[in-house]
Amino acid sequence: MHFPITRGIVFQKQVAAVKAVDGVSFSVARGETLGIVGESGCGKSTLARCVLRLLDPTGGKIVFDGHDITNLSRAEMRPVRREMMMVFQDPYASLNPRKRVGFTIAEPLEVNGIGTAAEQKRRVQELLEVVGLSPEHYNRFPHEFSGGQRQRIGVARALAVNPKLIVCDEPVSALDVSVQAQILNLLKDLQREFGLTYVFIAHDLNVVRHISDRVMVMYLGKVAELANDRELYTNPRHPYTGALMSAVPAPNPALARQRKPIVLQGDVPNPINPPDGCRFHPRCPRSREGLCDVDEPQLRELGADHFGACHLPLEHWPMSEEELKHPAEPSILTT
Repeated sequence: MHFPITRGIVFQKQVAAVKAVDGVSFSVARGETLGIVGESGCGKSTLARCVLRLLDPTGGKIVFDGHDITNLSRAEMRPVRREMMMVFQDPYASLNPRKRVGFTIAEPLEVNGIGTAAEQKRRVQELLEVVGLSPEHYNRFPHEFSGGQRQRIGVARALAVNPKLIVCDEPVSALDVSVQAQILNLLKDLQREFGLTYVFIAHDLNVVRHISDRVMVMYLGKVAELANDRELYTNPRHPYTGALMSAVPAPNPALARQRKPIVLQGDVPNPINPPDGCRFHPRCPRSREGLCDVDEPQLRELGADHFGACHLPLEHWPMSEEELKHPAEPSILTT
């Protein structure tokens, strides 16, 4: 997904493009939770909106349940949209303050022509109970609820049409820690009950570890690493993933003393003009001149169901400062 940058008022001409998502490829199995992590601006939310066709991708292909939906028209997308829903990040901005909660949750049913008015009301009240709210809240306005309760309303709205896929775009980042746990447990319970598939986007690595089956790490619009949750958290192979893991506080003091924090230098490069070779190489402590700044690493298998895009992956974790800065010769050079 490239966003064009234009110049001119009357005759606009494209002069550059923001490469928000560039060459990202992954799959999600039915009933699975794929966590997506990365710092702000790496393309997580843009990727989510492309998956749901809220944005039309610049290139590539989106396949949902065996069907290519990349070029479907708005009318052709309508029956597909019933099967894919989204829980938005901000529980305060994602609900219309002028509409009652009952109308907000029932709107997907009305748009898709599901049930009579009485059946829709009964369905909304059932959903309110499912997400831990009272059916009596049907006629309340959003301002009468707390942040956690509003996010539960967002979850109820996403469940209204029995979707197969729910994209959760940082659904707990605006909530207190205790409320975060309630929402995460609710999502896991609903997944077991209804067989849901989640794409779960978050900044908090502990949150992603709690809910995800596999985790994908993104950096500047590309996939840096992809593995199951246990493998990624115990044996990160990409230096960027290692830097993220080293920033997570360890509850065990002995474990915390073993870890060497990886402090990245510099800032994230401009997505309008990303660096040649590996996009992470200007900040990578293991970067090697003539390799990382020339050849772009492709996503390759580094272990069983463990993929990374790095010429010089980490051998083990945690690493000493000497090992980190002086990597061994790469066993495989990916060009």
